[in-house]
Amino acid sequence: MTADALDPQAAPAPQAAPAAPIPDEHPKRRWDLSPSAWISYEPHFLNDDDAAELMRALVETEEWEQRAIQVFGSSVNQPRLMSWGGELPYRYSGQTLPPRPPSPLLAALWARVEEACGHTFNHVLLNYYRDGRDHMGMHADDEAELGRDPLIAAVSLGVTRRFVIEPKRRERRDDRRGRRRSSPEGRQTLLLHHGSLMVMGGDMQHTWRHGVPKTGAREPQGARINITFRALLGLPGEVPRPRRAPAPPAP
Repeated sequence: MTADALDPQAAPAPQAAPAAPIPDEHPKRRWDLSPSAWISYEPHFLNDDDAAELMRALVETEEWEQRAIQVFGSSVNQPRLMSWGGELPYRYSGQTLPPRPPSPLLAALWARVEEACGHTFNHVLLNYYRDGRDHMGMHADDEAELGRDPLIAAVSLGVTRRFVIEPKRRERRDDRRGRRRSSPEGRQTLLLHHGSLMVMGGDMQHTWRHGVPKTGAREPQGARINITFRALLGLPGEVPRPRRAPAPPAP
């Protein structure tokens, strides 16, 4: 693998910007990031018209909020809007999303995603990126309530955005300031297109980090909604943190 594309032979677009359209015949892809972590991508999970109509309806009807989260001990407003639905509370980054019914608009999509993944979900989180300035910092969905090797599925609507992943083992710390530093070595980029489905599986959340950076001047600047489905195993604080499998012996 290269440092800027998941697969130099099969990735949808190895460059970060501008985003080149994926041909209609482009098939579903899967990349093994390691023997135990993988990511798959289906660019045309929804057709353009259905995706556009769903996005329009969600923008108009969802209960969008801008919440504060904890970042390095400080409370900051998330640089995006969010909404959610599910039968259990979901806690991350110092905030807890209380249970609430998902909107009827999501019911058909929810069932279709479950069928495509062969997996049952009980929580959905929507992030609304209003323009290229809204973004998501590098992180991992490694809360105890998600279990040891969670399967996480995400549908993208709207403008194409870069999805960046990097191995946690590249993580470094600045001894003087205690701030997290990451080496660009091992970093991968995938372009998430309108109507696409991206799935993360295996131990990816425990060995990789991911994020959606701000867009550059030459990249599309429009709005995007990301719809992420998860399976929560229990209430926050009541699910023990899963034990990691021992690393294989060195050859």
